[in-house]
Amino acid sequence: MNNFYNLLQYAKPYKKFAIGHVISNIFYALFGTLSFVALIPMLDVLFKPKEVSAAPAVKPVYEGLGNIDDYGKDLLAYEVSQHAGSDPQKALFLVVSLIIILFLLKNIFGYMANYFMVFLRNGVVRDLRTAVYKKTVSLPLAYFSDQKKGDIMARVTSDVSTLQYSMLPMLELIAREPLMIIFTIGTMFILSTKLTLFVFIFIPISGFIISRIGKTLKKKSDRVQREQGTILSILEETLTGLRIIKGFNAEDKFSKKFQDSSDRSYHYSNKLLNRQNLASPTSEFLGILVIGILLWYGGQLVLIDKSLDGSSFIAFMGLAYNIMVPAKAISRGIYNVKQGSASAERIQEIIDTPNPLKDIENAIEKERFDSEIKFDNIWFKYKDDYVLKNFSLNIPKGKTVALVGQSGSGKSTIANLITRFYDVNKGEILIDGINIKNLATKSLRDQLGIVTQDAILFNETIKNNLKLGNDEASDEDIIEALKVANAWEFVKELPEGIETNIGDAGNKLSGGQKQRLSIARAVLKSPPIMVLDEATSALDTESERLVQEALENMMKNRTSIVIAHRLSTIQKADEIVVLNKGEIVEQGKHSELLAKKGVYQKLVAMQSFE
Repeated sequence: MNNFYNLLQYAKPYKKFAIGHVISNIFYALFGTLSFVALIPMLDVLFKPKEVSAAPAVKPVYEGLGNIDDYGKDLLAYEVSQHAGSDPQKALFLVVSLIIILFLLKNIFGYMANYFMVFLRNGVVRDLRTAVYKKTVSLPLAYFSDQKKGDIMARVTSDVSTLQYSMLPMLELIAREPLMIIFTIGTMFILSTKLTLFVFIFIPISGFIISRIGKTLKKKSDRVQREQGTILSILEETLTGLRIIKGFNAEDKFSKKFQDSSDRSYHYSNKLLNRQNLASPTSEFLGILVIGILLWYGGQLVLIDKSLDGSSFIAFMGLAYNIMVPAKAISRGIYNVKQGSASAERIQEIIDTPNPLKDIENAIEKERFDSEIKFDNIWFKYKDDYVLKNFSLNIPKGKTVALVGQSGSGKSTIANLITRFYDVNKGEILIDGINIKNLATKSLRDQLGIVTQDAILFNETIKNNLKLGNDEASDEDIIEALKVANAWEFVKELPEGIETNIGDAGNKLSGGQKQRLSIARAVLKSPPIMVLDEATSALDTESERLVQEALENMMKNRTSIVIAHRLSTIQKADEIVVLNKGEIVEQGKHSELLAKKGVYQKLVAMQSFE
């Protein structure tokens, strides 16, 4: 139930709807109970018309809880006789009208309770889904390297939906059903203490049987949810790598993988739903069994013991059935909570995941870059082995520093560390003498512009893709950024210009066009520090030339960290740093390094970055 209590935290902003729901349910339960009590005078009118006509001429006096049963009956009989006189037909009409009014009021307040619950329940779902999404995007990249994207998608979508239809309906039951049971049991005690105590003998037995059936629901539901995450992962991988799957004729292999997962989901779901479906018939049979025993025992009280009259017994049976409906709803709700508990755990697992890159308290807000970036003896490892060792480098403001080396030498790791996608294990990265761990992450990244090897664009217009880094930019600013990035020449030819939608991941454009748009996006952000992570390595010669020009335009008057394989990208750099196995082996300008005839010269000779 801890997961359910965690969910209730999300209901706090909707207190007013919860209060309205509870108040409406109080009246719903009250009028629901009274509607059955009103059956007693109606039955008396039908089967004991003489007693009704002989109703007390004087209004009865309340003498305490011990006589409340007789007081209630006498008061009702007195009121009916006052309005109907000795006419049984008129009395019947009045009692039937009373029952109709009571049921009308019950349903009005039932609607009001549901009305308030709509806002409460949907609000909790919205806030929970938003909380999971926000936490997901705030987690460091290291978290996602160990997770399947499809499983995370399943948690944000299907797990939250499962909660919506399994655990969250319990919010409706918290007030309504217990109140209905309390009012009903109170009235049953008034009508017959013996018969009510007899009912309580069987309720714990029924509850025990129902709880035994529901014990395995959580485990079975957890398997279903995990398998749905696997299905989404396979689907996401298939859509992402469809070109490779088709190119290697691997359709059958992936189809079998999907089919196997789908078959497991089929079997797990069958077991879960069949166990869940057992809840309703079991609780209904137990309810009818209790009613049957009540009919036998209550009949004894009416016919032999004479401690209960027939009309009160029939009303009591109606009330007993009235208990079965909320009791059945509660038992079904407990089943649903057990089923939803697995989903709640999976969601809570994301929400409770600690974020090692979270801003420290009173983090510094840095608004500008003044002097230098300093890597001070940094060490870093993704898992077991260090990929950077004893790395120290100073980058003065306005200078361009290039990082080169073979694959796995740690070049791209520098980009991940300066942007604080990861934190160093030892040493410090300082901007203007301030450790970036002490900076607010948002203000740090406001100082940075990033262009990666893979031009990551979104299924949006060119305009909205570029405005990602500068939401206040005008159309003129966007066009100017496109010109700097050598992208305006093709954008202006598009049917809708900057309002053109570029499709999923920008697949309506060529690789060179996408890269130039990603450069334009960085230009529009206009940060003082640029990080270029192999921005031209995936391009053909013509596209590379255009992109290289765009990069040179962009890097003017900016501090730049350029990670590259290709010589053309770094020849004009103020300083070239050569890495090998995570350590700096050479440093200097292009001509100086060539003259040394060391590692850099060998890299050039081997055409490692052509």
